[in-house]
Amino acid sequence: MPETDEKPIGYGALIRRNRNFRWLWLGQVVSMLGDWFNMIGAAALMGKLTGSNFAVGVLLMLRMLAPFAVAPIAGICADRFNRKHILIVTDIVRALTVFGLLFVRDAGDIWLLYTLTALLLAVSGFFDPARNAILPDITTPQELGTANTIGAITWSVMLALGAAIGGVTAGLFGIHTAFLVDGFTFLVSAGFLLGLRLPKRPAQPERSLSASKPKALRYLFRHPDILFIALHKAAIAFMLSAGFQVAQVKISKDYFIIGDGGALSLGVMYCVNGIGCALGPILARLWTGDRDKPLRISIIFGYLLGAMGVAIIAPLFNFPMVLLGELVRSMGGATVWVFSTQLLLQNAPDEIRGRVFGTELACYMLMGGIGTAIVGVLLDVFPDARLVLWGMAGLPLIPALLWWLWQARRSADKMEGELLR
Repeated sequence: MPETDEKPIGYGALIRRNRNFRWLWLGQVVSMLGDWFNMIGAAALMGKLTGSNFAVGVLLMLRMLAPFAVAPIAGICADRFNRKHILIVTDIVRALTVFGLLFVRDAGDIWLLYTLTALLLAVSGFFDPARNAILPDITTPQELGTANTIGAITWSVMLALGAAIGGVTAGLFGIHTAFLVDGFTFLVSAGFLLGLRLPKRPAQPERSLSASKPKALRYLFRHPDILFIALHKAAIAFMLSAGFQVAQVKISKDYFIIGDGGALSLGVMYCVNGIGCALGPILARLWTGDRDKPLRISIIFGYLLGAMGVAIIAPLFNFPMVLLGELVRSMGGATVWVFSTQLLLQNAPDEIRGRVFGTELACYMLMGGIGTAIVGVLLDVFPDARLVLWGMAGLPLIPALLWWLWQARRSADKMEGELLR
């Protein structure tokens, strides 16, 4: 998508004027609020019933690997079928699945917690590519960047509110209450999504799902810039976020224990995480707008900020310092996340967009699953979490360096092409 000199529309104006986006956004608000109730509840319940860092790591790994397993098919479905219907059906199925978590009561039910978590996140694997692919369908080029940022801000705000309220709810009223609230939020979300009115899309040639699978990979390998953009979320998952979630559970359970099984302190950490995820992209976008080059440069600084945040947390001096590190880490990670998504929205064509986002999700979930498993094992081998955290602090510097090298090569190729003209 070529850059435009027209000023992007404001956040409030988009929600007021664009009816389709408003319904999509309202559904996102309530479902994501429930998501964090579920995340806090499931992690706290697993830690409480097993007392094992590895078991928590396996739970978080399942949350990553289940969407990875369905991502190739999910991306194809997002390109071939009605994206609105996909969103509504997945919300209903997710609600029924979450209600099943109410039957997890003791250590003998851990298998059920694992199974339902895998099913829940597998179904969510169909939701996310469809939602990402639908944005350019319901927005103009001047609205697209604003819509993407609002989606990221909403995720962040709902993380802050959902984690805080979910932590309080689980800590004071019991973990199963959080599951109950989560199930109802999916049903409310499905109701909002009924209001979507999508434009007609060109008919796609009939092909089997299996025959369509390789197309996204062929496209990505033929367009290395799009491939590298799509790998940013995988880098975030492996080096900055997924494994760190396991560390967060240990910090709340063993170092700063507030509430039932540390559920309240875990909720506060996720709350600060959400605030940072909202602030990072908003502040950075004041400089970048939707311009290609500033978006790319900001991704490098996002990684550096993430590394700094983990370094602040690593000594575990006190809970306020941990929260400060959470804020800085999440500001950096969210900047990378939002701006890489924006670059894909501006450059990936409609006919392949769903599969590109599906492939991106698959890479993210795979590397996140590996990251959570590794950190879970390391935290059991090295009981002092500070050793693991110091190691994690240096990891984001690797993708920062690789992305900088790619941008330097890309700029050199462009300059060479202009000289040859």
